[in-house]
Amino acid sequence: MNRFKTTLSAAALATAAITPLHAQTAPVSVDPSGTVTVKDLAVPLSPYMSEEARKAFLATVNKTPQPEWMDLDAPIEKLRALDEADLKPVVAKARARYAVKIVDRKIGTVSTREITPAAGVASSKRKRVLIELHGGGLFTGAGGQALLESVPLAALGGYKVIAVDYRQGPEYRHPAATEDVVTVYRALLRDYAPRDIGIYGCSAGGSLTAMAVATLMQQGLPRPGAIGLLGSSAFAGFFDPPAVPGAWGGDSRFIAPVLSGEPPQSLGNDLPPFPKVAMRYLEGVNLSDPLVSPGNHPDVLAKFPPTLVLTGTRSFDMSAAVQTHRNLLKAGATAQLNLWDGMGHCFFVDPDLPESKEAFTVMAKFFDHWLGQ
Repeated sequence: MNRFKTTLSAAALATAAITPLHAQTAPVSVDPSGTVTVKDLAVPLSPYMSEEARKAFLATVNKTPQPEWMDLDAPIEKLRALDEADLKPVVAKARARYAVKIVDRKIGTVSTREITPAAGVASSKRKRVLIELHGGGLFTGAGGQALLESVPLAALGGYKVIAVDYRQGPEYRHPAATEDVVTVYRALLRDYAPRDIGIYGCSAGGSLTAMAVATLMQQGLPRPGAIGLLGSSAFAGFFDPPAVPGAWGGDSRFIAPVLSGEPPQSLGNDLPPFPKVAMRYLEGVNLSDPLVSPGNHPDVLAKFPPTLVLTGTRSFDMSAAVQTHRNLLKAGATAQLNLWDGMGHCFFVDPDLPESKEAFTVMAKFFDHWLGQ
């Protein structure tokens, strides 16, 4: 059979249906638990990817990991410095492509940066504001990562974006970051109607966005006008084994790593080694708590504001993102799901990719539509 053929004849389907699994000769096996093992599988790059994205993928998979990231006992200062050094040239590209002004601003006890278009906030957006919660595993990302997620959206959308430097591990534990988001939100309510405030986050920042929204409602505060879970989900366990309730699980936890040129996810509870300090913020936290993983709680999701869920098909968060979208709709909430074929985790932080500009344009249009309603 041609391996590119996507349909089977009725006879072939009938034959496959009655042939015992142990007797099949194809290089695919299915055990009694339903686990599928593929001996030989070749997956080309998606034809839907831009040429820039294809080149970026090849450059990434051929890059040797820096040994510092493999040091399980590395101090947090070293990991943060390494992260910022890696992102510095990427931030420079974003700043060159998108003209913005950046001002440090203290909101209560929380440090933030206010990012606005160089030409000023669009006249139609002056009564609106976006809160950005950076990615970085809840242990890094407050510098470069935050700018890569906020600079393009401020410039393309004409928005004022408040990037929150929330407390992280290992120095702090949950719910410190959530408390900082609530502090900023409460302060902004003095100048903005809740329907005019948007909150969004990438990766761990997306999970934090969901935590913060659940907490705002638990505290009796008005919900924001719209939120974005980008390369993320309404589950908190991005470092946890896929089968754990509240973890980022599903097919993508097993498929995405190998499609990104990384070692496969273990079928057991074994995870790739992470520096110990990276695990501290959520250490000992109950992932099933509705204020931690609201994606498991329909009563909480039913009260969520319109939610944008955005990811790529080669991102390990994809299954959790899709399940979040599904659960939001089942709970009666409004949600929009956007997937980019062939793209990896938080692909939109690379300013060189056409897909990145597309993604930020989608974000801007989503907030344009829902804020103020």
